[in-house]
Amino acid sequence: MRRRSRALFDLCAGFVYTQVLAAAVRLDLFAILAEGPQGRADLARRLGLTEEAAARLLDAAVALRLVATRGGGRYGLGPLGAAIVGNPGIAAMVEHHGMLYADLRDPVALLRGERGGQALAQFWPYADSEAPDALGGDSVAGYSRLMAVSQPMVAAEVLDAYALGRHRCLLDVGGGEGAFLAAAAAAAPELELMLFDLPAVARRAEQRFAGLGLADRLKTHGGDFLKDALPLGADIVSLVRVLHDHEDDAVLTLLRAVRRALPPGGTLLVAEPMAQTRGAEASGDAYFGFYLLAMGRGCPRTPERIGRLAEAAGFANPRLRATHTPLLARVLVAEVPKS
Repeated sequence: MRRRSRALFDLCAGFVYTQVLAAAVRLDLFAILAEGPQGRADLARRLGLTEEAAARLLDAAVALRLVATRGGGRYGLGPLGAAIVGNPGIAAMVEHHGMLYADLRDPVALLRGERGGQALAQFWPYADSEAPDALGGDSVAGYSRLMAVSQPMVAAEVLDAYALGRHRCLLDVGGGEGAFLAAAAAAAPELELMLFDLPAVARRAEQRFAGLGLADRLKTHGGDFLKDALPLGADIVSLVRVLHDHEDDAVLTLLRAVRRALPPGGTLLVAEPMAQTRGAEASGDAYFGFYLLAMGRGCPRTPERIGRLAEAAGFANPRLRATHTPLLARVLVAEVPKS
């Protein structure tokens, strides 16, 4: 009974916990503590808070293992706070969630389709756009930056699960600014790289690769993958955090386009958080289920459901590859039949 009471209380208090984390991120608390343990008065001054307010934040952060007490009344990084330091993707996602909380203000209205501020739909403009390929650079900049800064964590999972060196050319569809392709370029130096995304996003990828000195390895293609043909020439196509943004009919349309773009024996690679993942049910089913509802389309899917869609699109032998952190991403691969 005590365990259940604690679990229920944590569900009720979860929003408060997230706001403690948000405050710590916005005040750069973890970056400050990364310099070394510091006293409460010094921290209050650097955070721009009264000492009483700083004590309230620090005590809350200690309780959440974001901060840890040190000798002499000082504070240092806790195990969870230390994980945030040097990982801009986590901090960016913490900031981003303010939009999700706004859309979840009335969850029943959201479930009934009585949408509120639609903050997430506006942040991901292609979700509600009838002509996403006509979106300009300003419209795609915000979400493209967020994906670029959070993608390396997912890329590491994918590249550990599947060796790209066996392939000649990788096409990343919905590849954003090319964060996954940049990681793939380092992991497989001989691999040719192609990216397909909305025209305004593809231009951002060109700029990113030019800045990395990799422009000669990347060919970008702009278009709408639900309407336009995908470029030919790749023997593996990746869809990283793409399918769960779309309904089944759109997923099937996309997978068929991928099937047409690949040669016999070519490989489909899907990477995203998936529903009913053991040990990550809360993130796969609860978190992503409601996040995508607020966004306006898509849903988390089980590997079996994704596999059935892949088979319906003409792929064979869909199967999972193990990842170290399934909460971040699971990897499913399938092949184009050779005959």
